[in-house]
Amino acid sequence: MAGADTQAGKPVRFVLSDRQRTAWLRLYRSSHVGPATFRDLIAHCGSAELALEMLPDLSRRGGNLKSVRILGHGEAEAELEAVERHGARIVGFGEPDYPPMLRLTENAPPLVTIKGDADVFRRNGVGMVGARNASLSGIRMTQSLGRDLGAAGYAVISGLARGIDRAAHEAALETGTVAVLAGGIDQPYPPENEALLASIESGAGASITDMPFGWEPRARDFPRRNRIIAALSLGLVVVEAAMRSGSLITARLANELGRLVFAVPGSPLDPRAQGTNMLMKNGAIVTTAAEDVISGLAPLDGGMVPPPPVQHSLFEPEHTMSLPPGDDQREAILELLGPSPVEIDEIIAHTGIAPSKVFLAVLELDLAGRIERHSGNRVSIAPAAS
Repeated sequence: MAGADTQAGKPVRFVLSDRQRTAWLRLYRSSHVGPATFRDLIAHCGSAELALEMLPDLSRRGGNLKSVRILGHGEAEAELEAVERHGARIVGFGEPDYPPMLRLTENAPPLVTIKGDADVFRRNGVGMVGARNASLSGIRMTQSLGRDLGAAGYAVISGLARGIDRAAHEAALETGTVAVLAGGIDQPYPPENEALLASIESGAGASITDMPFGWEPRARDFPRRNRIIAALSLGLVVVEAAMRSGSLITARLANELGRLVFAVPGSPLDPRAQGTNMLMKNGAIVTTAAEDVISGLAPLDGGMVPPPPVQHSLFEPEHTMSLPPGDDQREAILELLGPSPVEIDEIIAHTGIAPSKVFLAVLELDLAGRIERHSGNRVSIAPAAS
């Protein structure tokens, strides 16, 4: 294993070689390769380099008649160099600086870009999100919560947006805060928070993203950012949120990941409180002071986040993929799928096809853009294919 410490009595650490890091980046930036697909490609092919060689054929078998977009070697090296010049680094799943809480999350990104002090990820985190057009009372509440949670040893996680996010970061600058970006590590949004981001990265905090260097964030990128906020957090505090807002999306994602959700009550007459009041009706913990969060997290809080167990390979796949499925088997699997996600285990049980062939068929269909993956090892037909 690259970079392994083989001296007697010392733990083995997974560290990517320069060649591996370039291959991982090329694979993760290629067409239709998300975290789950990346994992399955490594499991099936044995390495990122072999996966890159097999990608066109796997995609073709899945029904894609177009050429597959694979990031070039020179493009990958250029991104790595640009990230380094920016003072950041691209960290692979399992490497020492990869956030432990994120690593324990289903379908964690295989690569993230980090700038700042990675030690902040080894502390238990509390996410704080809310309205961009925050009220003055909401900002003051956020500042109070952020300061007290930071003093209690928690890292404050947020998304660098206007309003509540900004107040949360500012309150925890001295104790440690994490800014999760929707775009590249060099593309903070909104631009007015660039100075704040610089203070986070040069102090006790860090920024993180899984998007390419230079990527300008789009509206559809923010739910992806919100999932990372939830994944990095032991609990999520929603201070102000309208009924249709990104903050409620983050709360839903946090709930799906098994995180505790806290909500600050507000006036029923304020649209910015309708979402938080609804969360409380649905079981979120009423929060009027940091002690509500601290006591709620106490049963889960073991202090510093322990490092994950030493892992000698990237993933331990549950199924070994071998011979490809036949065309009839692949079509039989595709016919079972609709817009609603179903578990892959249900497909195996219904068809009687060997698990290894089902998982390989799912991989091929995914690379061809004919299906979508979901949490809980579920898949659905892609909208364009329905």
